[in-house]
Amino acid sequence: MNENEFWALIEKSKKNSDYKFEKQLNSLVSELTNYTEQEILEFDKIFNKFYVNSYTSELWAAAYIINGGCSDDGFDYFRAWLISQGRAVYESALKNPESLADINEEEVEDFEFEEFLYASRNAYKIKSGKDDFYDRVESQEYPEININWSEDDDSLQKMFPRLIEKYW
Repeated sequence: MNENEFWALIEKSKKNSDYKFEKQLNSLVSELTNYTEQEILEFDKIFNKFYVNSYTSELWAAAYIINGGCSDDGFDYFRAWLISQGRAVYESALKNPESLADINEEEVEDFEFEEFLYASRNAYKIKSGKDDFYDRVESQEYPEININWSEDDDSLQKMFPRLIEKYW
């Protein structure tokens, strides 16, 4: 499993979803079960790399604006949603979170997708019949981030005027 295969699986699951989370998750899990246990673990490793890389103050600010607030857990679920949207959306958002203002809301069920965090685990369980998934995956350290915005001042407006205009 490599990053291109990873993103191809994400794109295929999204294409098959009709913008419904349950359908996308089921599609992804179904596709992953066609891979070996090791490849599923590699998929999860790649997912976690992108998941950790999206742990930034700027994306948290964007999630806060889009969702009308954003707790720690909410930011986790937002980042899972972001990955579920595919490579182009993900990479654009990392470069410039304001690109999320271009998302067609009619094509989004929600901006949080908690269940997507467990796709690898679910596929591994189906494939192997084992409950040792978390014993077999590597955890990654989160970088320290300095929150460079406040909900109490106009820093969000200055950072992301298009997001504010669209979602507030």
